[in-house]
Amino acid sequence: MSNAELFATVARAYADFRPGYPPELFEWLARVTPARDAVWDCGCGSGQASVPLAEHFALVHATDVAPEQIAAARAHARVRYSVAPAASSGLDPESVDLVTVAQALHWFDVTAFYAEAERVARRGALLAVLNYPRPQFVDVELDRCFFAFYSQVVGPYWPPERRHVEEGYRSFDFPFAEFAAPPLAIEAAWTFDALTGYVDTWSAVKAAEKVLGRAPVERFRRELAAAWGDPAMPRTLRFPLSLRVGRA
Repeated sequence: MSNAELFATVARAYADFRPGYPPELFEWLARVTPARDAVWDCGCGSGQASVPLAEHFALVHATDVAPEQIAAARAHARVRYSVAPAASSGLDPESVDLVTVAQALHWFDVTAFYAEAERVARRGALLAVLNYPRPQFVDVELDRCFFAFYSQVVGPYWPPERRHVEEGYRSFDFPFAEFAAPPLAIEAAWTFDALTGYVDTWSAVKAAEKVLGRAPVERFRRELAAAWGDPAMPRTLRFPLSLRVGRA
């Protein structure tokens, strides 16, 4: 199954359950970007980063290889969604002040994407790539149960690209003038249904189900529910962000 096909099958769930990013991230990017005319948000999914970027920039070109992701994206007057691969955006040369990739770089042909980013970037424009590994529960027992499922049950079914997420993209070449970014994290308070909906968007869960069936996921849900208590009670999670930023 191609990457486009993989994410087409979970497009609606991505829109419903994937976490948003902290406002401080976009405020900081707006401050350090040389101009605020246009952004290319590559691998935009259903617009988790595209829409908040539009609060700070005049125009956001949001592209994704999966039409179903674009169809599920949240509309915004300053976001222009289109279907395009990372190596061929369809944008004019030297047309954007910022290129962003949120939780998607590990799916790209990185060398080809970098070449496209350099083509569309204006002089002095920024490239910002970010990701987050698995969330961490404040509650120790919930985190133990969650990590066991993440690492042991579906761990063998994560695609090889997942290691780049765990490494914060540090194993990738980054041929830009990199500078330090502030420490940031996604803070969330999710109900049981929100958390399990998010888990069902994992590529490893989809792969594991093809081999093991649904039983391991249902067992995890029962174990997590026992530790959770009232399913309507929000539980606090933290997603540490890894952010690499450089000038083109």
